[in-house]
Amino acid sequence: MITEADRTLQDFDRDGYTIFRNVIDPALIAEASAHVDWLHARYPDRLGEDLATELVAGDPFWVRLVGDDRLLDIAELFLGPDLALFASHYISKPPFSGKAVLWHQDGAYWPLEPMRVITLWLAVDESTPENGCVRVIPGSHKDDLHELRTRDDVDNVLGSESAVAVDESAAVDLVLSPGDVEVHHPNILHASTANTSPRRRCGLTIRYIPTSTRITSEQQPFTSALLLRGQPGVNVYQPFPQYVPGEHMPFAGA
Repeated sequence: MITEADRTLQDFDRDGYTIFRNVIDPALIAEASAHVDWLHARYPDRLGEDLATELVAGDPFWVRLVGDDRLLDIAELFLGPDLALFASHYISKPPFSGKAVLWHQDGAYWPLEPMRVITLWLAVDESTPENGCVRVIPGSHKDDLHELRTRDDVDNVLGSESAVAVDESAAVDLVLSPGDVEVHHPNILHASTANTSPRRRCGLTIRYIPTSTRITSEQQPFTSALLLRGQPGVNVYQPFPQYVPGEHMPFAGA
């Protein structure tokens, strides 16, 4: 008998991505949205695309969110029971603004060996073609990692792109509602446009690894490396932060 989990993994193996609907409840999504506003107020010089990795391990709410059992259960389907966080990053595009993300493969940027990792993209806001949703090329995860080339002729988040011709007619727009989770492979080609709508588009990327994947960065422990489930494996991890009233954003259970 083929289970729903089996079908999900088959879709992922074929296409390089899959979507889980209504994973996170509205109350926690509301806290995540408030967290983005809180981060902007605390770090006013950071753009919506710059709320990233080096902030994670010192932020109790961020750690609570990436360690939610509903997200870890999804990650476990793909990676097994021993799970760590490699990195996490809000990508928040303000109305009529926000930078494009050019076509790229995540794995081309990451110090991981082997490249066994998945991204969970948690929709904090509704994500549509009008406000710059993620677009993917199904099946492109079966290619090796491409070289990168610098792109400074257009305003973009990464400053680079995969050095390969992309047939955009094959692209699929990943339309998500708040609380939905999209999972994608480190080799899949994906991109997003700027936000041309009056609505913010915010998502949280969460990069999970099995604890058998080594973080090869010279910085040990890596700034956002956290042991979230199971055995520690081959890496050194950051300690979990303690909530301090007035220093951290208040949240349920803090």
